[in-house]
Amino acid sequence: MKKVLTGNEVVIEAALASGATGYAGYPITPTTEIMTEWEQKATKNKQQLLFIQSEDEMAAGFMTCGMIIGGRKAFTATGGPGNVLMQDPLSMAESLRLPLVVIVGQRGGPSTGSVIYSQQELFLSAWGGNSEGYRIVYSASNLTDLYNCVIKAFNVAWTYRWPAIVLTDGYLLKTENEVDIMPPKKIVSSYPLMVKKTVRDTSNESEYVNWCNTYSTEEDLYVFNKTLHQDFAAMTKKIVEYEIYPQMRKTMIVAHGLIAASVKEALLNDQNCFLFRPITINPFPVQEFNKCAAAVDKIIVIESAYNQLIRVVKENLQ
Repeated sequence: MKKVLTGNEVVIEAALASGATGYAGYPITPTTEIMTEWEQKATKNKQQLLFIQSEDEMAAGFMTCGMIIGGRKAFTATGGPGNVLMQDPLSMAESLRLPLVVIVGQRGGPSTGSVIYSQQELFLSAWGGNSEGYRIVYSASNLTDLYNCVIKAFNVAWTYRWPAIVLTDGYLLKTENEVDIMPPKKIVSSYPLMVKKTVRDTSNESEYVNWCNTYSTEEDLYVFNKTLHQDFAAMTKKIVEYEIYPQMRKTMIVAHGLIAASVKEALLNDQNCFLFRPITINPFPVQEFNKCAAAVDKIIVIESAYNQLIRVVKENLQ
């Protein structure tokens, strides 16, 4: 079905299609309309949908984590300085393996900077916080792609129990255009993560899961991080995504998000270049990228940031 929607409305459509029933958030441009659209939906359907406006983005992240622990499929959205505050709950979500879904409307920095557009939150989103980057990061390039990325984020988050982030920006979120809205082929159900029963029976504590988020020694934390690293690596091949457009040629352009969409348009009048678009920024499609890199004469990286995607490309070039 085709609908005319803004990007913010697309996020809501995709979240509802994925079975999301909870949202906690704090208003910040360019993602404020995600919050206000969800609030309107929740007001009309209080029996099924939950909405909480928090005092800041850190609280929003932790409130969303609380919903998730209780078994509710929930998400939040932020951008710019709010994404900085979101790193604390995201790091905890990595540690506790919480399927926290976050929509990031990237803003140009430093600090408040530009409130509409940039790709300067790639590193912050993928590897921010006091962590090793155990989070899945998608980058959407158009409205239909945004719809699909949000659905994928919910599914992989709840399948593999990792936080998942969808990178977007103000141009994409505030653009209104025709979008292909298709029912998801697969929806992964949510479930309570800490309790097996909704009413606590203190005489049978085996019914409850006890998580550790604080470690007394470096040795214990090392063992724990090693397990996280192994689990994340084992999942990588199952979820990594990329796109080649239109086909292999002598010069490879690497771009993601809205820039990748612009490159596609430019390539309509070019016969020498092709686009390699990482759909998953983390994990990065290392093998597929290097297979293409070995067959080209030149690699060009285009991004709306000074040194982020190109760092990822250089680190993964073999």
